[in-house]
Amino acid sequence: MADPTPEEEILRFAQEAMALTPVIVLGSGASAAHAIPGMWPLAQHLDSLPGVDNPDSTETTEWAAFRQKLADGIDLETALGAVRLSKRQTAYIAVETRSFLLPHDEAVFTKILTDRHHLPLARLYRYLFTSTQRVIDVVTPNYDRIAEYAADAAGYAQFSGFSSGYLQLRMPGHAPRPPVIDGQRTVSIWKVHGSLDWFESGSQIIGIRAIRETPAGFTPLMITPGIDKYRLAHLEPFRTIFSCSDSALERARAYFCVGYGFNDEHLQTKMVERCDVNSIPIVVITKVLSGPAKRFLCGGSCRKYLALEDCAGGARAYTNAYPNGIELSGPPIWSLPAFLDFTLGAEA
Repeated sequence: MADPTPEEEILRFAQEAMALTPVIVLGSGASAAHAIPGMWPLAQHLDSLPGVDNPDSTETTEWAAFRQKLADGIDLETALGAVRLSKRQTAYIAVETRSFLLPHDEAVFTKILTDRHHLPLARLYRYLFTSTQRVIDVVTPNYDRIAEYAADAAGYAQFSGFSSGYLQLRMPGHAPRPPVIDGQRTVSIWKVHGSLDWFESGSQIIGIRAIRETPAGFTPLMITPGIDKYRLAHLEPFRTIFSCSDSALERARAYFCVGYGFNDEHLQTKMVERCDVNSIPIVVITKVLSGPAKRFLCGGSCRKYLALEDCAGGARAYTNAYPNGIELSGPPIWSLPAFLDFTLGAEA
């Protein structure tokens, strides 16, 4: 019998990893595929804003310093990490970030109304639930609701630590599990940096669906880049969400990362550790494999991996056998729709 070709080896690894019902990790690239703006457009938007109303002298100075760093070509996260904005300015950035992203998020939902198959993530959910699995886990730093929309489109329940309905209250418990009713299959979505529909007012934390303007007296619950990022991660609801995320990553038999750049150490630590110590298989698909991702995957500490990125002929694959990459001609299997066709077969 002839030795398997590189394409056959890669297909077999991908199919075996997906058969293990992996925890899904969605990065900004997963949202970019649906025209959700990333950090660069958001930076341009924030740069165009005047800042908070009636700023004091310190706020005026810090906002000017922030805008100057953007003008110097510094990325948004670094720029916000280099200045110490006031609590009021941090809330202002959260409000403006939500206002900027929300129309793009809603546009995705509108497309689903006419095409329930618009989101390839829904197809992935359906495949993972062909097993006896009752709950699958999604971990994401994204604010948008694509993971939730995909669950709705596929006909499954969804859970993110809040109750259902238009007015969503936090579920009790240190590490809540989804309330599975009558065997209903549920997608648990752990949004470690918050969501477009989460808000706080004083000690009140609440989810509000179908609201456009941030309610008076409330602030969006979204961890935006900057000095306060790690401090906020230790407050509720993020402390509980991170605990749930870590639990999911600890239980996982495999990982499937879509558009994730491995730039969030407090999100990925458990995943990186288990890929090294426990040889958990990981599949990463993205348009451009980031430097941190390449260093982790190809640096020798990741025991079983497949990474796919864009190249002129189709896709470039990295595995333990091909740490420097190998080009695969044909469909762009670094993208989720083509990857699912590659591993599961084209939809009828």
